[in-house]
Amino acid sequence: MNEDFLTPDADLLEMLDGVFSSYREAHAPLAGRLTLDREFWAELDELGLVRLTGAEDKGGSGASWVEGRALVEAAVRHGVRVPAAENDLLAGWVRDAIGIDGVDAVSNAVSTVAIVDGNGVAKNVPWAGEADTIVVVWLVDEGYLAAEVPAARVRLTPGENMLGEPRDTIAVELDSIIGSPVAAETVAELRRRSALVRAVQVSAALECSLDLALEYVPVRVQFGRPIAKLQAVQNLLADIATETSLARSSTDSAFTKALVEGWSAEGLDFLVAVARSCAGHAASVVVRNAHQVFGAVGTTREHRLHEYTRAALAWRGEYGAVRSWDLQVSAAARNAGPGGLWALIAR
Repeated sequence: MNEDFLTPDADLLEMLDGVFSSYREAHAPLAGRLTLDREFWAELDELGLVRLTGAEDKGGSGASWVEGRALVEAAVRHGVRVPAAENDLLAGWVRDAIGIDGVDAVSNAVSTVAIVDGNGVAKNVPWAGEADTIVVVWLVDEGYLAAEVPAARVRLTPGENMLGEPRDTIAVELDSIIGSPVAAETVAELRRRSALVRAVQVSAALECSLDLALEYVPVRVQFGRPIAKLQAVQNLLADIATETSLARSSTDSAFTKALVEGWSAEGLDFLVAVARSCAGHAASVVVRNAHQVFGAVGTTREHRLHEYTRAALAWRGEYGAVRSWDLQVSAAARNAGPGGLWALIAR
């Protein structure tokens, strides 16, 4: 495999940046709970981006997760909140994986996915209130079942994360729907994909925070010289850069293994846990230090910094709290023992 396989096409990157940049210039972020701009979603659909990684015979564009990741990161860079990951990389993938006849042929349709409990309830479901359908997965005695349910048939209690992105509680009458069998490994793969999506988003938000800080310190003057000359500021920047690099490299490691060896590869669960742990802890350092660098100006609504720092803090705890990932990493280290620890971390 070509060593550059993780780098998406340059023309695609240029198009993504152009689309999201143009939208952001014309639409300042609003306070409170976000709603999906259906006109913009229709534009993304016309460009083949709504189901970028979907199979072509099912209405998708046939791209890989490399391009899907590029789409998600472009949205983060420009501070545009759309359910691209949930609709394409998660809900769309489940439909394709288990053969559910979904809504891909329906123009501009929005889907999300939820693993519900025995009562049909799931909390903090991303974008549920803005979705047309919800791919619901649940456990039964024989294993797992899944079905795509029209949003109108779901009881919904609105919620949101600190960005204002919908994170709703849903309740589904499981007795009233017919599910398709789902292999336990497919559900496990869905959990891995979901977790890694958030690691990608957090890493991208941290990189944007670093970029803003690097642009700011040479032009901000105090005591007659740029604050970039102050050792205390240099230390803050060094920590931001180090933690951002750690989040990115650990995420890249898990992402590469998934694409090269498959989403069921041995050791992938450990690498995903490491990526989520590193990204979660990096967010604490980067957010603290970046706001110290900017001072009060970074907290104003007009400044871009808080869009990235709030995003990192909001996303790091979704699809698993930081502590839960820490526990998985430490458990793997203990199980490996002194003789197997190096092999574990050098995968």
